[in-house]
Amino acid sequence: MSDQGAAEPVHESYWMASSESTALPALDADLEVDAVVVGGGIAGLCTAWELQRAGLTVALLEADRICSGVTGYTTAKLTSLHTLIYAWLREKHGPEGARLYARSHQEALERVDALCAELGADADLERRPAFTYVESARRVEEIRAEAEAAREAGLPASFVKETGLPYPVAGAVRVEDQLQFHPRKFLLALARGLTDGGTRIFERTRAVGLHDGTRCRVTTESGATVVARDAVIATHYPVFDRSMLFARLKPRRELVAAAEIPAEHAPAGMYITPEQHTRSVRSAPLPGGGRLLIVTGEAFEPGAGGVEERYALLTAWIRGRFPQARIAYRWAAQDNDSSDRLPYVGHFHPGTQHVHVATGFGGWGMSGGVMSGRLLAAHITGGPRPAWTELYDPRRLPGVREAGPLLRQQAAVVGRFVGDRLRTSHVDAAAEIPPGSGAVVRAGGHPCAVHRDEYGALTAVDARCTHLGCLVHFDDAEQVWECPCHGSRFAPDGKVLHGPATRPLEPREIPE
Repeated sequence: MSDQGAAEPVHESYWMASSESTALPALDADLEVDAVVVGGGIAGLCTAWELQRAGLTVALLEADRICSGVTGYTTAKLTSLHTLIYAWLREKHGPEGARLYARSHQEALERVDALCAELGADADLERRPAFTYVESARRVEEIRAEAEAAREAGLPASFVKETGLPYPVAGAVRVEDQLQFHPRKFLLALARGLTDGGTRIFERTRAVGLHDGTRCRVTTESGATVVARDAVIATHYPVFDRSMLFARLKPRRELVAAAEIPAEHAPAGMYITPEQHTRSVRSAPLPGGGRLLIVTGEAFEPGAGGVEERYALLTAWIRGRFPQARIAYRWAAQDNDSSDRLPYVGHFHPGTQHVHVATGFGGWGMSGGVMSGRLLAAHITGGPRPAWTELYDPRRLPGVREAGPLLRQQAAVVGRFVGDRLRTSHVDAAAEIPPGSGAVVRAGGHPCAVHRDEYGALTAVDARCTHLGCLVHFDDAEQVWECPCHGSRFAPDGKVLHGPATRPLEPREIPE
């Protein structure tokens, strides 16, 4: 099996293409419940589930369709082995901090396994070992230290040199009995269980305002409001940010290529290496036999450009390492890295008791989202707090070691904010923009984001992101406008595709 003579890969996530679509109603009238959850990905749905099980009335608001944002474009590994984290955790938070981190994610794995059984969800759940590996002999001692720290943290971890990959490695951490699954099949079953239990799920209902008090009020784009004692912001990147988390989150995009491969040539575990701009490898079962090889990598900042060239590097890597594979799908994923490598789950800011957040999963949102649901439910219901509550508290103060990354991140944002405005133009005129592309054109002293579709028709919108005003850049591969500062994404006509922005880019006259 090879790519020679093969059809163009589908530009869509396999999880989206291989699962049913949803068509739940939009909120069209005011509503009052015990808790409102904003965001219909894994963190929001799992939080709603835990709250419903605790006896609360819940409303969940999703700006588009549930499970169709970041959760629909993941690699869907449920593992407690998060590349290289445990040696760092042991040094920064001590052995107990590392143990709490491992336990919180291990319990999330088991929670998904139990829920699949309870819901009767056929979510392609498979138990597999997880590996973090390196090919360079210079990094073997780093891998040995990680294996030791992970084992000390309570994981079934070991140092190995054999991984089952079709190419040699210098060393790897192996953790037994981890999980991989079809995230949408699991979450759509969870959503059915929620609605059957009385939870109200509203799609195409964008939250645009939040009043924080003893009673929270969430206002939607249509003007309808939800009043609740507690509110949860689970929108991946917080769409409301009174806690200034945007200063402590760094968005990152990675590309995914998925290839059909004979089952006998598919690797039997889940693999990741920090080398080569990251390479994450796993496979999933295909209907009728065979496997789908899923490879992620080529990390870059939103708006950095060169996406097609990055795809070419990723697909060349697959063809070189797995010559039997035929590229069938390609898509991109977006993650938020926190400044101290730990997610923010808990009270949104020091002055609130009733607004909660889950964000900053750093690429590990599957186990992190499930963990968040249980932790936030404990906050809201007043139940026993998990032992790792303080580890993930968003109100924790930045440590000394965070100062450098925080300053570099904010300097980069300021540089983009100011530097883009000092340039006279990204192109001189709309006439220079080729079909299927976009560019920023300055007209009358104002930057316009101009897109030319494949038929030659032009669309112009304001080039300033409606979140904090950075200038957007065009992604030719995905045909979207991206904000390089905080990761908001917009359709060519300005529609919001991904927050933190909640308002579209305003239409503009097409510049001459």
